[in-house]
Amino acid sequence: MMLLRRLRPLLLLLVCAALTGAPGAWAAEPLRIGSKRFTESYILAEVIAQTVRADDPGAEVEIRQGLGNTAIVHAALKAGSIDVYPEYLGTIEREILGHATTGAPLEQLQAELRPLGLAIGVPLGFNNGYALAMRSAQARELGLTALSQLKGQPALKLGLSNEFLGRADGWPGLMTRYALPQTPTGLDHGLAYRALADAQIDVTDVYTTDAQIAALDLTVLADDGRFFPRYDAVLLYRIDLPQRHPRAWAALQTLRGRIDETAMIAMNAQAEVKRQPFDAIAREFLAKRGTTSGSAEPVESGLWTRLTGPDLGRLTGQHLALVLGAVALATLVGVPLAVALHPWPRWREALLAVCALLQTVPSLAMLALLIWAMNRIGPVPALVALTLYALLPVLRNCTVGLSEVPEGLTTAAKALGLTRGQVLRSVQLPLALPVMLAGLRTAASLSVGTATMAAFIGAGGYGERIVTGLALNDQTLLLAGALPAAALALLFEGVFGLMAWTLAKSRGA
Repeated sequence: MMLLRRLRPLLLLLVCAALTGAPGAWAAEPLRIGSKRFTESYILAEVIAQTVRADDPGAEVEIRQGLGNTAIVHAALKAGSIDVYPEYLGTIEREILGHATTGAPLEQLQAELRPLGLAIGVPLGFNNGYALAMRSAQARELGLTALSQLKGQPALKLGLSNEFLGRADGWPGLMTRYALPQTPTGLDHGLAYRALADAQIDVTDVYTTDAQIAALDLTVLADDGRFFPRYDAVLLYRIDLPQRHPRAWAALQTLRGRIDETAMIAMNAQAEVKRQPFDAIAREFLAKRGTTSGSAEPVESGLWTRLTGPDLGRLTGQHLALVLGAVALATLVGVPLAVALHPWPRWREALLAVCALLQTVPSLAMLALLIWAMNRIGPVPALVALTLYALLPVLRNCTVGLSEVPEGLTTAAKALGLTRGQVLRSVQLPLALPVMLAGLRTAASLSVGTATMAAFIGAGGYGERIVTGLALNDQTLLLAGALPAAALALLFEGVFGLMAWTLAKSRGA
Protein backbone atom coordinates (compact mmCIF):
# COMPACT_ATOMS: atom_id res chain seq x y z
CA MET A 1 0.00 0.00 0.00
CA MET A 2 3.02 2.29 0.00
CA LEU A 3 2.22 3.29 -3.58
CA LEU A 4 -1.29 4.35 -2.59
CA ARG A 5 0.07 6.35 0.35
CA ARG A 6 2.43 8.19 -1.97
CA LEU A 7 -0.30 8.91 -4.49
CA ARG A 8 -2.95 9.88 -1.95
CA PRO A 9 -1.83 13.51 -1.39
CA LEU A 10 -1.71 14.10 -5.16
CA LEU A 11 -5.12 12.53 -5.70
CA LEU A 12 -6.67 14.53 -2.87
CA LEU A 13 -5.15 17.69 -4.33
CA LEU A 14 -6.71 16.90 -7.71
CA VAL A 15 -10.13 16.36 -6.12
CA CYS A 16 -9.87 19.68 -4.27
CA ALA A 17 -8.88 21.36 -7.53
CA ALA A 18 -11.98 19.92 -9.17
CA LEU A 19 -14.28 21.19 -6.47
CA THR A 20 -12.71 24.62 -6.11
CA GLY A 21 -11.97 25.15 -9.80
CA ALA A 22 -15.54 24.34 -10.85
CA PRO A 23 -17.85 27.30 -11.45
CA GLY A 24 -19.40 28.82 -8.38
CA ALA A 25 -18.13 26.15 -5.96
CA TRP A 26 -17.58 28.53 -3.05
CA ALA A 27 -19.45 31.64 -4.28
CA ALA A 28 -21.05 33.66 -1.49
CA GLU A 29 -24.68 34.05 -2.49
CA PRO A 30 -24.44 35.49 -6.00
CA LEU A 31 -27.54 36.14 -8.04
CA ARG A 32 -27.73 32.99 -10.18
CA ILE A 33 -29.46 33.35 -13.54
CA GLY A 34 -30.31 30.33 -15.68
CA SER A 35 -31.34 29.81 -19.27
CA LYS A 36 -32.66 27.07 -21.50
CA ARG A 37 -30.74 25.79 -24.50
CA PHE A 38 -32.01 27.99 -27.31
CA THR A 39 -30.95 31.37 -28.66
CA GLU A 40 -33.62 33.57 -27.13
CA SER A 41 -33.14 32.18 -23.64
CA TYR A 42 -29.37 32.78 -23.84
CA ILE A 43 -29.96 36.40 -24.84
CA LEU A 44 -32.58 37.08 -22.17
CA ALA A 45 -30.31 35.66 -19.46
CA GLU A 46 -27.65 38.18 -20.53
CA VAL A 47 -30.21 41.00 -20.58
CA ILE A 48 -31.23 40.10 -17.01
CA ALA A 49 -27.62 39.94 -15.81
CA GLN A 50 -26.56 43.21 -17.44
CA THR A 51 -29.62 45.02 -16.14
CA VAL A 52 -28.63 44.08 -12.59
CA ARG A 53 -24.97 44.99 -13.14
CA ALA A 54 -25.89 48.37 -14.66
CA ASP A 55 -27.76 49.29 -11.49
CA ASP A 56 -25.12 47.82 -9.17
CA PRO A 57 -21.68 47.41 -10.82
CA GLY A 58 -20.40 45.55 -7.77
CA ALA A 59 -23.18 42.97 -7.81
CA GLU A 60 -22.07 39.37 -7.98
CA VAL A 61 -24.02 37.78 -10.82
CA GLU A 62 -23.57 34.25 -12.13
CA ILE A 63 -25.09 33.09 -15.43
CA ARG A 64 -25.69 29.40 -16.05
CA GLN A 65 -26.43 29.21 -19.74
CA GLY A 66 -27.91 26.38 -21.76
CA LEU A 67 -29.03 24.14 -18.91
CA GLY A 68 -31.33 22.10 -21.15
CA ASN A 69 -35.08 21.74 -21.41
CA THR A 70 -37.84 22.98 -19.13
CA ALA A 71 -37.63 20.01 -16.75
CA ILE A 72 -33.92 20.53 -16.01
CA VAL A 73 -34.10 24.32 -15.60
CA HIS A 74 -37.21 24.04 -13.44
CA ALA A 75 -35.51 21.41 -11.27
CA ALA A 76 -32.49 23.69 -10.90
CA LEU A 77 -34.76 26.56 -9.82
CA LYS A 78 -36.61 24.45 -7.24
CA ALA A 79 -33.33 23.12 -5.86
CA GLY A 80 -31.89 26.64 -5.46
CA SER A 81 -29.10 26.10 -8.01
CA ILE A 82 -30.44 29.18 -9.84
CA ASP A 83 -32.61 32.05 -8.62
CA VAL A 84 -34.38 33.20 -11.77
CA TYR A 85 -34.71 32.42 -15.47
CA PRO A 86 -36.84 33.62 -18.42
CA GLU A 87 -39.92 31.46 -18.96
CA TYR A 88 -43.25 31.60 -20.80
CA LEU A 89 -46.75 31.53 -19.33
CA GLY A 90 -47.96 28.74 -21.62
CA THR A 91 -45.03 26.57 -20.57
CA ILE A 92 -45.62 27.31 -16.89
CA GLU A 93 -49.26 26.30 -17.17
CA ARG A 94 -48.80 23.17 -19.27
CA GLU A 95 -45.38 21.81 -18.34
CA ILE A 96 -44.76 22.99 -14.79
CA LEU A 97 -48.27 23.11 -13.32
CA GLY A 98 -49.74 20.40 -15.56
CA HIS A 99 -52.86 22.26 -16.67
CA ALA A 100 -54.85 20.62 -19.43
CA THR A 101 -55.79 24.06 -20.78
CA THR A 102 -54.26 27.52 -20.61
CA GLY A 103 -55.48 30.99 -19.79
CA ALA A 104 -55.78 30.71 -16.01
CA PRO A 105 -55.65 34.03 -14.12
CA LEU A 106 -52.20 35.10 -12.95
CA GLU A 107 -53.40 35.04 -9.34
CA GLN A 108 -54.25 31.34 -9.69
CA LEU A 109 -50.85 30.55 -11.17
CA GLN A 110 -49.11 32.41 -8.35
CA ALA A 111 -51.12 30.47 -5.77
CA GLU A 112 -50.18 27.15 -7.36
CA LEU A 113 -46.50 28.06 -7.61
CA ARG A 114 -46.24 29.29 -4.02
CA PRO A 115 -46.05 25.79 -2.44
CA LEU A 116 -43.15 25.06 -4.81
CA GLY A 117 -41.32 28.15 -3.51
CA LEU A 118 -41.66 29.89 -6.89
CA ALA A 119 -43.36 32.97 -8.32
CA ILE A 120 -43.96 34.78 -11.63
CA GLY A 121 -42.93 38.37 -12.19
CA VAL A 122 -41.78 41.05 -14.65
CA PRO A 123 -43.72 40.39 -17.89
CA LEU A 124 -41.17 41.29 -20.55
CA GLY A 125 -43.64 42.46 -23.20
CA PHE A 126 -43.68 39.85 -25.97
CA ASN A 127 -45.29 36.55 -26.88
CA ASN A 128 -43.15 33.76 -28.32
CA GLY A 129 -45.43 30.91 -29.28
CA TYR A 130 -44.91 27.53 -30.86
CA ALA A 131 -45.75 27.05 -34.53
CA LEU A 132 -44.93 24.72 -37.42
CA ALA A 133 -43.12 26.08 -40.46
CA MET A 134 -41.97 24.86 -43.85
CA ARG A 135 -40.10 26.23 -46.86
CA SER A 136 -42.25 28.88 -48.55
CA ALA A 137 -41.65 27.49 -52.04
CA GLN A 138 -42.90 24.05 -51.00
CA ALA A 139 -45.85 25.56 -49.13
CA ARG A 140 -46.91 27.45 -52.27
CA GLU A 141 -46.44 24.36 -54.42
CA LEU A 142 -48.68 22.26 -52.16
CA GLY A 143 -51.09 25.10 -51.38
CA LEU A 144 -50.51 24.81 -47.62
CA THR A 145 -51.28 27.72 -45.33
CA ALA A 146 -52.75 26.10 -42.18
CA LEU A 147 -52.03 23.22 -39.82
CA SER A 148 -55.32 21.47 -40.58
CA GLN A 149 -54.14 20.93 -44.18
CA LEU A 150 -51.25 18.71 -43.00
CA LYS A 151 -53.77 15.91 -42.48
CA GLY A 152 -53.98 15.50 -46.24
CA GLN A 153 -50.18 15.38 -46.69
CA PRO A 154 -49.04 12.14 -44.99
CA ALA A 155 -45.86 11.97 -47.08
CA LEU A 156 -44.40 15.17 -45.59
CA LYS A 157 -41.32 14.56 -43.44
CA LEU A 158 -41.60 16.21 -40.02
CA GLY A 159 -38.44 16.89 -38.01
CA LEU A 160 -39.37 18.21 -34.57
CA SER A 161 -37.30 19.22 -31.55
CA ASN A 162 -37.05 16.56 -28.89
CA GLU A 163 -38.68 18.75 -26.25
CA PHE A 164 -41.60 19.56 -28.55
CA LEU A 165 -42.12 15.82 -29.15
CA GLY A 166 -42.58 15.20 -25.44
CA ARG A 167 -44.52 18.26 -24.32
CA ALA A 168 -48.25 18.17 -23.65
CA ASP A 169 -48.53 21.45 -25.57
CA GLY A 170 -46.35 20.02 -28.34
CA TRP A 171 -46.67 17.11 -30.74
CA PRO A 172 -48.91 14.75 -28.67
CA GLY A 173 -51.66 17.33 -28.30
CA LEU A 174 -51.15 18.81 -31.76
CA MET A 175 -51.40 15.38 -33.40
CA THR A 176 -54.64 14.67 -31.56
CA ARG A 177 -56.19 18.08 -32.27
CA TYR A 178 -55.53 17.92 -36.02
CA ALA A 179 -55.55 14.09 -36.48
CA LEU A 180 -52.13 14.26 -38.12
CA PRO A 181 -50.88 11.00 -39.74
CA GLN A 182 -47.14 11.78 -39.91
CA THR A 183 -44.48 10.12 -37.76
CA PRO A 184 -41.94 12.84 -36.91
CA THR A 185 -38.19 12.49 -36.34
CA GLY A 186 -36.57 14.03 -33.26
CA LEU A 187 -33.91 16.71 -33.94
CA ASP A 188 -32.05 19.40 -32.04
CA HIS A 189 -33.90 22.70 -32.52
CA GLY A 190 -30.88 24.48 -33.99
CA LEU A 191 -30.01 21.65 -36.38
CA ALA A 192 -33.61 21.37 -37.60
CA TYR A 193 -33.28 24.65 -39.51
CA ARG A 194 -30.29 23.36 -41.44
CA ALA A 195 -32.15 20.12 -42.19
CA LEU A 196 -35.16 22.13 -43.40
CA ALA A 197 -33.03 24.38 -45.61
CA ASP A 198 -31.32 21.30 -47.11
CA ALA A 199 -34.71 19.65 -47.78
CA GLN A 200 -33.90 16.73 -45.48
CA ILE A 201 -37.18 17.46 -43.69
CA ASP A 202 -40.29 19.34 -44.81
CA VAL A 203 -41.78 20.73 -41.59
CA THR A 204 -40.33 21.66 -38.21
CA ASP A 205 -41.48 23.38 -35.04
CA VAL A 206 -40.42 27.00 -34.58
CA TYR A 207 -40.69 29.74 -32.02
CA THR A 208 -42.56 32.69 -33.51
CA THR A 209 -39.72 35.07 -32.64
CA ASP A 210 -37.07 32.93 -34.39
CA ALA A 211 -34.93 34.98 -36.77
CA GLN A 212 -34.47 31.99 -39.07
CA ILE A 213 -38.12 32.21 -40.19
CA ALA A 214 -37.34 35.27 -42.28
CA ALA A 215 -33.71 34.38 -43.02
CA LEU A 216 -34.68 31.05 -44.61
CA ASP A 217 -37.94 32.31 -46.17
CA LEU A 218 -40.19 29.97 -44.19
CA THR A 219 -43.97 29.94 -44.10
CA VAL A 220 -45.53 29.64 -40.65
CA LEU A 221 -48.66 27.49 -40.89
CA ALA A 222 -51.70 29.12 -39.31
CA ASP A 223 -53.00 27.48 -36.13
CA ASP A 224 -56.58 27.39 -37.44
CA GLY A 225 -57.60 24.90 -34.73
CA ARG A 226 -56.33 27.26 -32.03
CA PHE A 227 -54.24 24.62 -30.32
CA PHE A 228 -51.19 26.60 -29.23
CA PRO A 229 -51.62 28.87 -26.18
CA ARG A 230 -49.96 32.24 -25.74
CA TYR A 231 -46.40 32.13 -24.44
CA ASP A 232 -45.92 35.55 -22.90
CA ALA A 233 -42.36 35.95 -21.63
CA VAL A 234 -41.96 36.46 -17.88
CA LEU A 235 -39.39 35.82 -15.18
CA LEU A 236 -39.88 32.68 -13.10
CA TYR A 237 -38.02 33.09 -9.81
CA ARG A 238 -37.57 31.71 -6.32
CA ILE A 239 -40.09 33.35 -4.05
CA ASP A 240 -37.40 34.63 -1.65
CA LEU A 241 -35.42 36.39 -4.39
CA PRO A 242 -36.79 39.91 -3.65
CA GLN A 243 -35.73 39.56 -0.01
CA ARG A 244 -32.28 38.07 -0.69
CA HIS A 245 -31.41 40.44 -3.55
CA PRO A 246 -33.64 43.52 -3.11
CA ARG A 247 -31.53 45.86 -5.23
CA ALA A 248 -31.27 43.36 -8.09
CA TRP A 249 -35.01 42.73 -7.92
CA ALA A 250 -35.70 46.47 -8.12
CA ALA A 251 -33.43 46.71 -11.18
CA LEU A 252 -35.26 43.83 -12.89
CA GLN A 253 -38.54 45.73 -12.59
CA THR A 254 -37.21 48.16 -15.21
CA LEU A 255 -37.53 45.37 -17.81
CA ARG A 256 -41.29 45.22 -17.42
CA GLY A 257 -42.90 45.49 -20.86
CA ARG A 258 -39.70 46.76 -22.52
CA ILE A 259 -39.02 43.96 -25.03
CA ASP A 260 -41.54 43.73 -27.85
CA GLU A 261 -41.62 40.98 -30.49
CA THR A 262 -39.84 43.10 -33.08
CA ALA A 263 -36.96 43.77 -30.69
CA MET A 264 -36.72 40.11 -29.73
CA ILE A 265 -36.67 38.94 -33.35
CA ALA A 266 -33.93 41.49 -34.09
CA MET A 267 -31.82 40.24 -31.16
CA ASN A 268 -32.28 36.63 -32.23
CA ALA A 269 -31.17 37.62 -35.75
CA GLN A 270 -28.01 39.22 -34.38
CA ALA A 271 -27.10 35.89 -32.77
CA GLU A 272 -28.20 33.46 -35.48
CA VAL A 273 -27.51 35.42 -38.64
CA LYS A 274 -24.78 37.92 -37.71
CA ARG A 275 -23.11 35.55 -35.17
CA GLN A 276 -22.84 38.22 -32.48
CA PRO A 277 -22.10 37.09 -28.89
CA PHE A 278 -25.04 37.06 -26.50
CA ASP A 279 -23.47 39.56 -24.10
CA ALA A 280 -22.80 42.03 -26.93
CA ILE A 281 -26.41 41.72 -28.16
CA ALA A 282 -27.78 42.38 -24.68
CA ARG A 283 -25.42 45.32 -24.20
CA GLU A 284 -26.55 46.94 -27.46
CA PHE A 285 -30.23 46.43 -26.66
CA LEU A 286 -29.89 47.99 -23.21
CA ALA A 287 -27.75 50.84 -24.55
CA LYS A 288 -30.50 51.82 -27.00
CA ARG A 289 -32.87 52.06 -24.08
CA GLY A 290 -30.53 54.05 -21.88
CA THR A 291 -29.83 51.26 -19.38
CA THR A 292 -26.13 51.06 -20.22
CA SER A 293 -23.68 53.33 -21.95
CA GLY A 294 -22.18 52.53 -25.34
CA SER A 295 -23.17 49.96 -27.88
CA ALA A 296 -21.84 46.64 -29.06
CA GLU A 297 -18.82 46.73 -31.31
CA PRO A 298 -18.74 44.34 -34.28
CA VAL A 299 -17.13 41.08 -33.20
CA GLU A 300 -14.94 38.91 -35.43
CA SER A 301 -16.28 35.37 -35.64
CA GLY A 302 -13.42 33.48 -37.32
CA LEU A 303 -12.30 30.13 -35.96
CA TRP A 304 -9.07 31.44 -34.47
CA THR A 305 -10.90 34.31 -32.73
CA ARG A 306 -13.42 31.84 -31.28
CA LEU A 307 -10.68 29.40 -30.25
CA THR A 308 -8.65 32.01 -28.39
CA GLY A 309 -11.62 33.92 -26.98
CA PRO A 310 -11.50 35.47 -23.51
CA ASP A 311 -13.38 32.48 -22.07
CA LEU A 312 -10.66 29.98 -23.05
CA GLY A 313 -8.82 30.11 -19.72
CA ARG A 314 -11.99 29.73 -17.68
CA LEU A 315 -13.31 26.85 -19.79
CA THR A 316 -9.92 25.10 -19.72
CA GLY A 317 -9.75 25.34 -15.94
CA GLN A 318 -13.27 23.98 -15.56
CA HIS A 319 -12.66 21.12 -18.00
CA LEU A 320 -9.37 20.17 -16.38
CA ALA A 321 -10.94 20.27 -12.92
CA LEU A 322 -13.71 17.90 -13.98
CA VAL A 323 -11.35 15.44 -15.71
CA LEU A 324 -8.64 15.40 -13.04
CA GLY A 325 -11.18 15.24 -10.24
CA ALA A 326 -13.03 12.33 -11.85
CA VAL A 327 -9.84 10.33 -12.53
CA ALA A 328 -8.57 11.02 -9.01
CA LEU A 329 -11.83 9.93 -7.39
CA ALA A 330 -12.04 6.84 -9.60
CA THR A 331 -8.49 5.94 -8.56
CA LEU A 332 -9.15 6.52 -4.86
CA VAL A 333 -12.21 4.26 -5.04
CA GLY A 334 -11.20 1.78 -7.75
CA VAL A 335 -7.69 0.75 -6.75
CA PRO A 336 -8.52 -0.22 -3.13
CA LEU A 337 -11.63 -2.07 -4.35
CA ALA A 338 -9.61 -4.00 -6.94
CA VAL A 339 -6.98 -4.90 -4.35
CA ALA A 340 -9.57 -5.94 -1.78
CA LEU A 341 -11.55 -8.12 -4.21
CA HIS A 342 -8.59 -9.61 -6.05
CA PRO A 343 -8.64 -12.84 -3.97
CA TRP A 344 -12.42 -13.16 -4.53
CA PRO A 345 -13.02 -13.76 -8.27
CA ARG A 346 -16.83 -13.94 -8.10
CA TRP A 347 -17.20 -10.64 -6.24
CA ARG A 348 -14.59 -9.09 -8.50
CA GLU A 349 -16.42 -10.11 -11.67
CA ALA A 350 -19.74 -8.95 -10.24
CA LEU A 351 -18.31 -5.48 -9.53
CA LEU A 352 -16.80 -5.26 -13.02
CA ALA A 353 -20.18 -6.25 -14.49
CA VAL A 354 -21.89 -3.43 -12.56
CA CYS A 355 -19.30 -0.90 -13.78
CA ALA A 356 -19.69 -2.16 -17.34
CA LEU A 357 -23.46 -1.72 -17.01
CA LEU A 358 -22.95 1.88 -15.93
CA GLN A 359 -21.02 2.48 -19.16
CA THR A 360 -24.16 1.66 -21.16
CA VAL A 361 -26.19 4.45 -19.52
CA PRO A 362 -26.23 7.50 -21.87
CA SER A 363 -24.41 10.43 -20.31
CA LEU A 364 -27.40 12.79 -20.51
CA ALA A 365 -29.61 10.19 -18.83
CA MET A 366 -26.98 9.70 -16.13
CA LEU A 367 -26.78 13.46 -15.52
CA ALA A 368 -30.58 13.74 -15.36
CA LEU A 369 -30.76 10.91 -12.81
CA LEU A 370 -28.06 12.50 -10.68
CA ILE A 371 -29.79 15.88 -10.77
CA TRP A 372 -32.92 14.17 -9.49
CA ALA A 373 -31.03 12.16 -6.85
CA MET A 374 -28.84 15.03 -5.61
CA ASN A 375 -31.39 17.81 -6.13
CA ARG A 376 -28.80 20.12 -7.67
CA ILE A 377 -27.04 20.99 -10.92
CA GLY A 378 -23.49 22.09 -11.63
CA PRO A 379 -20.07 20.53 -11.09
CA VAL A 380 -20.94 18.09 -8.29
CA PRO A 381 -23.36 15.80 -10.20
CA ALA A 382 -21.11 16.14 -13.27
CA LEU A 383 -18.10 15.02 -11.22
CA VAL A 384 -20.03 12.04 -9.83
CA ALA A 385 -21.14 10.99 -13.32
CA LEU A 386 -17.61 11.24 -14.73
CA THR A 387 -16.24 9.25 -11.79
CA LEU A 388 -18.75 6.46 -12.40
CA TYR A 389 -17.73 6.29 -16.05
CA ALA A 390 -14.01 6.31 -15.17
CA LEU A 391 -14.32 3.46 -12.66
CA LEU A 392 -14.42 0.64 -15.21
CA PRO A 393 -11.00 1.17 -16.85
CA VAL A 394 -9.38 1.83 -13.47
CA LEU A 395 -10.87 -1.27 -11.85
CA ARG A 396 -10.37 -3.54 -14.85
CA ASN A 397 -6.75 -2.63 -15.45
CA CYS A 398 -5.87 -2.85 -11.79
CA THR A 399 -7.46 -6.32 -11.65
CA VAL A 400 -5.72 -7.44 -14.84
CA GLY A 401 -2.38 -6.07 -13.65
CA LEU A 402 -2.60 -7.93 -10.35
CA SER A 403 -3.68 -11.13 -12.13
CA GLU A 404 -0.67 -10.98 -14.47
CA VAL A 405 1.84 -11.05 -11.61
CA PRO A 406 3.41 -14.54 -11.76
CA GLU A 407 2.10 -16.73 -8.97
CA GLY A 408 5.61 -18.09 -8.43
CA LEU A 409 6.84 -14.66 -7.36
CA THR A 410 4.10 -14.21 -4.77
CA THR A 411 4.66 -17.75 -3.48
CA ALA A 412 8.38 -17.12 -3.17
CA ALA A 413 7.76 -13.86 -1.35
CA LYS A 414 5.47 -15.57 1.13
CA ALA A 415 8.05 -18.35 1.61
CA LEU A 416 10.56 -15.67 2.60
CA GLY A 417 8.20 -14.68 5.41
CA LEU A 418 6.58 -11.58 3.88
CA THR A 419 3.04 -10.82 5.02
CA ARG A 420 0.19 -10.40 2.50
CA GLY A 421 0.48 -6.62 2.80
CA GLN A 422 4.21 -6.71 2.23
CA VAL A 423 3.76 -8.95 -0.82
CA LEU A 424 1.21 -6.50 -2.19
CA ARG A 425 3.43 -3.44 -1.63
CA SER A 426 6.75 -4.94 -2.67
CA VAL A 427 5.77 -7.37 -5.44
CA GLN A 428 2.25 -7.19 -6.82
CA LEU A 429 1.61 -3.41 -7.10
CA PRO A 430 5.02 -2.54 -8.57
CA LEU A 431 4.69 -5.27 -11.22
CA ALA A 432 1.06 -4.31 -11.96
CA LEU A 433 1.84 -0.58 -12.19
CA PRO A 434 2.28 -0.37 -16.03
CA VAL A 435 -1.13 -1.99 -16.62
CA MET A 436 -2.73 0.19 -13.93
CA LEU A 437 -1.22 3.27 -15.56
CA ALA A 438 -2.80 2.23 -18.86
CA GLY A 439 -6.18 2.15 -17.10
CA LEU A 440 -5.71 5.70 -15.82
CA ARG A 441 -4.72 6.73 -19.33
CA THR A 442 -7.95 5.30 -20.74
CA ALA A 443 -10.03 6.87 -17.95
CA ALA A 444 -8.52 10.29 -18.61
CA SER A 445 -9.15 10.11 -22.36
CA LEU A 446 -12.76 9.02 -21.83
CA SER A 447 -13.35 11.73 -19.25
CA VAL A 448 -12.12 14.50 -21.55
CA GLY A 449 -14.80 13.63 -24.11
CA THR A 450 -17.59 12.88 -21.65
CA ALA A 451 -16.92 16.08 -19.68
CA THR A 452 -18.22 18.12 -22.62
CA MET A 453 -21.72 16.88 -21.69
CA ALA A 454 -21.39 18.50 -18.27
CA ALA A 455 -22.18 21.88 -19.84
CA PHE A 456 -25.79 20.73 -20.21
CA ILE A 457 -26.17 21.05 -16.42
CA GLY A 458 -24.14 24.21 -15.90
CA ALA A 459 -20.78 22.61 -15.02
CA GLY A 460 -18.87 24.58 -17.68
CA GLY A 461 -15.90 23.31 -19.65
CA TYR A 462 -15.41 23.20 -23.41
CA GLY A 463 -18.90 21.74 -23.75
CA GLU A 464 -20.24 25.23 -23.06
CA ARG A 465 -19.12 26.28 -26.54
CA ILE A 466 -20.44 23.07 -28.08
CA VAL A 467 -23.86 23.45 -26.47
CA THR A 468 -24.12 27.06 -27.61
CA GLY A 469 -22.94 26.12 -31.10
CA LEU A 470 -25.69 23.50 -31.32
CA ALA A 471 -28.30 26.03 -30.23
CA LEU A 472 -27.13 28.51 -32.87
CA ASN A 473 -26.25 25.91 -35.54
CA ASP A 474 -22.85 27.61 -35.52
CA GLN A 475 -20.21 25.18 -36.84
CA THR A 476 -17.37 27.56 -36.02
CA LEU A 477 -18.35 27.70 -32.36
CA LEU A 478 -18.78 23.91 -32.31
CA LEU A 479 -15.21 23.54 -33.57
CA ALA A 480 -14.00 26.12 -31.03
CA GLY A 481 -15.23 23.76 -28.33
CA ALA A 482 -14.34 20.44 -29.94
CA LEU A 483 -10.76 21.28 -30.95
CA PRO A 484 -9.53 22.28 -27.45
CA ALA A 485 -11.14 19.12 -26.06
CA ALA A 486 -9.31 17.04 -28.67
CA ALA A 487 -6.05 18.87 -27.89
CA LEU A 488 -6.54 18.19 -24.18
CA ALA A 489 -7.11 14.50 -24.89
CA LEU A 490 -3.88 14.42 -26.92
CA LEU A 491 -2.07 16.18 -24.10
CA PHE A 492 -3.18 13.53 -21.62
CA GLU A 493 -2.11 10.82 -24.08
CA GLY A 494 1.32 12.43 -24.31
CA VAL A 495 1.72 12.79 -20.55
CA PHE A 496 0.69 9.20 -19.82
CA GLY A 497 2.81 7.96 -22.72
CA LEU A 498 5.83 9.76 -21.27
CA MET A 499 5.11 8.28 -17.84
CA ALA A 500 4.88 4.78 -19.32
CA TRP A 501 8.15 5.28 -21.25
CA THR A 502 9.90 6.58 -18.13
CA LEU A 503 8.66 3.62 -16.10
CA ALA A 504 9.76 1.13 -18.73
CA LYS A 505 13.17 2.80 -19.04
CA SER A 506 13.73 2.76 -15.28
CA ARG A 507 12.89 -0.94 -15.18
CA GLY A 508 15.18 -1.66 -18.08
CA ALA A 509 17.99 0.13 -16.31
